[in-house]
Amino acid sequence: MIGLGTLLNSAAIVIGGIMGTLGGKFISERYRDILIKANALCIMFIGISGALSKMMTVNGTSLSTNGTAMMIVSLVLGSLIGEFFDFDGKISTFGEFLKRKTNSTGDNMFVNGFVTSSVTVCVGAMAVVGAVNDGISGDISVLAAKSLLDFIIIFILSAALGKGCIFSAIPVAIFQGSVTVFAHFIAPYLTDTALNNLSLTGSMLIFCIGANFVLEKKFKAANMLPTIVIAVIWAFIF
Repeated sequence: MIGLGTLLNSAAIVIGGIMGTLGGKFISERYRDILIKANALCIMFIGISGALSKMMTVNGTSLSTNGTAMMIVSLVLGSLIGEFFDFDGKISTFGEFLKRKTNSTGDNMFVNGFVTSSVTVCVGAMAVVGAVNDGISGDISVLAAKSLLDFIIIFILSAALGKGCIFSAIPVAIFQGSVTVFAHFIAPYLTDTALNNLSLTGSMLIFCIGANFVLEKKFKAANMLPTIVIAVIWAFIF
C-alpha cells in the first residue's frame, strides 16, 4: 500500500505524544526542567555528530573537511529566504489555530511544543528517502525505522513540552505524503552528493533545535528550513 510508511510514522508520533503528555502530568516543574536540558543536550549532540559525519573524512592519518562553502551559502541563503516568507510565523500561527481548536488556550507551551517537534521530525534525509521509497516501490523500511525514532523523540518532547507535540503528526503527514506522491519526479535528484548535503545541513538545524532549549535568544529553525533545499540544489550546480 503506497503511503503506508507515512501513516505508520504519523501514528507513532501521535501515540508517543499521547503517552509522553500523560506521563508528563506526573512530573514536577523541577524534573521537567532537567528533562528539557537533558533532551536538549542529546539533540545537540545528534546534530553535531550528524554534521561532522558528512563534513569530515579520514585520509590516511589526517582529517579533511568537505562541504564548508556549501554549508555557509546554504545556511545564509536559506535563512534569508525563510525569514522573508516567515515560515516560523506561519507554523506558529497554525499552532495557535490548533491550540484554539483543541481548547488548549491555557497551555503556554502548546505552540512551542508544536513548532519544535514539527521541525525536529520533518528535517532529515530519512524523511525524504523513506517517502520516496514508499512512493516508488512501497518499501516502508526506512520510514518504519524513522517511526521508532520519532516515537522516542516525541515521547520525550511531549513529556517536557506538552500535548502540542502530538500535532507534529500533521506536518509530517503533509510533507512525507507529498514526497510520496511526487516520488517518481523527486527520485532522480536524490544523488549521493545531494543526500550528503541534505544530511549535513539538516543535522545543523537539529543542533539549532536543541540549542533553543537552553539559549535565551533562540534560532528560528523553521525559517532556516529552505537551507536543505539550497543544499540539494548546490549538488547539481557544483
